[in-house]
Amino acid sequence: RTDVELCSWLFMRMSGVVLVALITLHLVMNLVVGDGIQGVDFAFVAGKWADPFWQVVDLTMLWLAMIHGTNGVRTVINDHARRDLTRYWLKMLLYLSFTVVVVLGTLVVLTFDPCPVGADAALLPDFCPAR
Repeated sequence: RTDVELCSWLFMRMSGVVLVALITLHLVMNLVVGDGIQGVDFAFVAGKWADPFWQVVDLTMLWLAMIHGTNGVRTVINDHARRDLTRYWLKMLLYLSFTVVVVLGTLVVLTFDPCPVGADAALLPDFCPAR
């Protein structure tokens, strides 16, 4: 095995373990604690993302899941695409998809406004001045 293959193999195992922990935390906090699925609305997300801790947790989950998934799909492409040109274009589409999702997801989390101007006050979290 090459160093790149070994690093890829190790990354997949370690990131998988971290992802299981992050996803478990995400599901417990969003679905078990509080009102369950009925409590997940704009105010819930706004309140959660107003806290930098939850921004970091959700961004870490996004980035790690995307890198983990992209690495796995890259491996499948390498294993199953027969022609070099096909393999090249499939990986370019994969990397483009990765970039779009990570950039947009990161922008959403970091620029999210929990108290948008003109929003219905009934939908906003308690800490917004419009309430």
